[in-house]
Amino acid sequence: MSSTTPPPAITVQETTVGYGDFTAVRGLSVEFPRGQFTCIIGPNGCGKSTLLRALARVLTTTAGTICLDGKEIGSFDRKELSRCIALMAQDASAPEHLTVTELVARGRFAHQGLLGQRSSQDWDKVSQALSTVELGKLADRRLSELSGGQRQRAWLAMALAQDTPVLLLDEPTTFLDLGYQHELLTLIASLSANEHKTVIAVVHDLQQAVRFADHLVALKDGQLVAHGKPTDVVTAKLIKSLYGLSAEVTRAGARRHTVIVPN
Repeated sequence: MSSTTPPPAITVQETTVGYGDFTAVRGLSVEFPRGQFTCIIGPNGCGKSTLLRALARVLTTTAGTICLDGKEIGSFDRKELSRCIALMAQDASAPEHLTVTELVARGRFAHQGLLGQRSSQDWDKVSQALSTVELGKLADRRLSELSGGQRQRAWLAMALAQDTPVLLLDEPTTFLDLGYQHELLTLIASLSANEHKTVIAVVHDLQQAVRFADHLVALKDGQLVAHGKPTDVVTAKLIKSLYGLSAEVTRAGARRHTVIVPN
């Protein structure tokens, strides 16, 4: 590591995570760069979401360590960790009668006192999060009245309201059409580029991961296959290894974006 490279935000060392007798992530060691947008990629069932949930301590490791800023996440109390890491879960749910503001305000729980009262700073953070995802005009709209894209942005706003340096997103573009996917990923990428957040997302669409991420982590069968810059990681050989798909990887357009073309 060079003297100009900041230490990683999260370090995973020889970590194993599972469900009962099933091991989903096995002996994994990887670092997540600070202030960058990292996408975790790989085939279905390779352990992407399991790893993300372990980073948030939703799942506990059976071996190895996960450290945030050099401190093992198991040593944080619940509120302390929630002030450092926010998770936008794939299966998140809330009562449909809640307004957008009420949902987003739930992101401030880690900053509230014993009585659970919200301060003016809490409401400022809620307003700021709504503005960031461009939902200010829908602040009083009920969740049941939102489109799929608006609902995803509302959940993202709740995570942003936690005001954490690390943001974890589990398949944030699920159920969204192509336009909404591009819009949401553009917004997510801006959080690391403009606000220096460490953003880690599970993304199924390899083309989008290459387009938007600063860094990729590729998994297969719960183990690390590759990691690094998207243009270095995504090759025809990697695609064949991960997905069993023969493809060409080319560059196109004025910005020389990576394009994946199945054979």
